Amino acid sequence: MPASQPRSRARDRNNVLNRAEFLSLNQPLKGNQESRSSGRKQSSQAGVAGAQNSNPKERRQSQQLPEEDCMQLNPSFKGIAFNSLLAIDICMSKRLGVCANRASSWGGARSMINLLGITGHGIPWIAGTLICLVKSSTLAGQEVLMNLLLALLLDIMIVAGLQKLAKRKGPYDINPGLLDYLTMDTYAFPAGHASRAAMLSKFFLNHLVLAIPLRILLVLWALCVGFSRVMIGRHHITDVLSGFVFGYLQFRLVELIWMSSNTCQMLISIW
Repeated sequence: MPASQPRSRARDRNNVLNRAEFLSLNQPLKGNQESRSSGRKQSSQAGVAGAQNSNPKERRQSQQLPEEDCMQLNPSFKGIAFNSLLAIDICMSKRLGVCANRASSWGGARSMINLLGITGHGIPWIAGTLICLVKSSTLAGQEVLMNLLLALLLDIMIVAGLQKLAKRKGPYDINPGLLDYLTMDTYAFPAGHASRAAMLSKFFLNHLVLAIPLRILLVLWALCVGFSRVMIGRHHITDVLSGFVFGYLQFRLVELIWMSSNTCQMLISIW
């Protein structure tokens, strides 16, 4: 045993790793670990301080971004239903646009459909109402014609204002005609011809004595004028249906502000 101890001591002395300059290789790097841990603590503290010192608006935006992403990935039921109905409306309107151009399936009937649309235009109706007003000699006839003229002017202004607000284009890229530019009927929603036809048919049914066949023909005329705009590619189906609704509301508005015979006579005398 005593002889073995000097031998082990000699081996330790001859071992290169036991020298002073190599002792650090055999020991754990406590200083480095402490510096690394302190550096991590400082970085985490700096991150917390930066998050606390950041703008509260930015923190709100960072919290809201995942919610916005979830809203985009999971849209609401109303949004899905609205987009589905809109897609169906566009698809059906394109299919029913059989006279949109000469190459369409009913392209040969395009001129006839255009003529049917002119019967519901505002300019011919205003011109015809003025001519009848000049030739009318009865007070009752002048009262009806003056209120009809008021209804036509209101229709043009209301439809033009709604179209400027909506700015919806038709299913086909068709330029409006000259008469459309005169009445500012350049967009699709709502359909001006449909609103005018509905308003006129309701006006005549209420203020003119007509036989039943004529009343049926008047309603059919309004429907044909409205849906002819879909066939020609100028409006969607919902544009025409909304035009019918707005036409009825315009008729109710004219009934509320109906001008009396004395008011009509005063306006005619000024004119």
